[in-house]
Amino acid sequence: MEHETAFVFPGQGSQYAGMGRDVAEKYPVARKVFDDIDAALGFSISRICFEGPDDQLRLTENTQPAILAVSSAIHAVLEDAGAARRQLVAGHSLGEYSAVVSVGGLLPVDAAKLVRARGRFMQEAVPVGSGGMAALIGPTVEEARAICEEASEGEVLSVANINAPGQIVIAGTKAAIERAIDGAKKRGVRRAVILPVSAPFHCALMKPAEERLHPLIEEAPFKDLWVSLISNVDASPIGTPHAVRNALLRQVASPVRWVESIQHMIAMGVRRFVEVGPGSVLTGLIKRIDATVELINISDVPSIEAFLAGR
Repeated sequence: MEHETAFVFPGQGSQYAGMGRDVAEKYPVARKVFDDIDAALGFSISRICFEGPDDQLRLTENTQPAILAVSSAIHAVLEDAGAARRQLVAGHSLGEYSAVVSVGGLLPVDAAKLVRARGRFMQEAVPVGSGGMAALIGPTVEEARAICEEASEGEVLSVANINAPGQIVIAGTKAAIERAIDGAKKRGVRRAVILPVSAPFHCALMKPAEERLHPLIEEAPFKDLWVSLISNVDASPIGTPHAVRNALLRQVASPVRWVESIQHMIAMGVRRFVEVGPGSVLTGLIKRIDATVELINISDVPSIEAFLAGR
């Protein structure tokens, strides 16, 4: 399994006004993905992608279908050109839905409806301002867990995203997050910063969102994946509708095990990671996990053309 390729799909935080616009203008197959999703949602998410405004794009229930639409549209171009050859896929949090779409597990329209609901449920799970997330730069996972235990004082506080070596995001109640930042500084953690997110994702405070999402995930028409997905929640390969439903549901209130997911793919022979979607967040994280792998980022027409020319 030498020199295998994995496609990876970004999550929340990669959005920007203008994303996907050039792709939709140049490629009819991408335009169709946007049109279909707009029709399914009953409003123009494509306009929010292409034009903003930023405050609309930042609303979690818009951000999630917006990023999914852009990632799915770009992927559709690659597939249409016969350039979507990969052995494994993965996505970061919300990106896991884009990854499932890319290997036949769900249609883009069905995934867009799910992630719009997911975004709304996640937002509504916790009153605005009562929860938060913070990035800790420097500590190990064990150190981050110890900081959380020390600062929780009976409130929810836990590791939410293990993004790269020494880059860990924690989530919980606002008060516990503030205590953790003080505690991290006392322990000599290089940097501890509150993230500009609207809710404390991937922790126990998201359980109500998980419960509301459950019936929608059960009803959604999942199919077997053509290619295995490395799931966020277990960092291991899955492919059946049952396994995918289970992973997407548990993912809401569980940590994103991104470092282990990438390491697992590398252990399975992946030497090239192609990030498909807006921004280049995952490319940066993977570089910190293993600087020896080949990294390609496909987010707009120039990067699509370069990939198609060089594949």
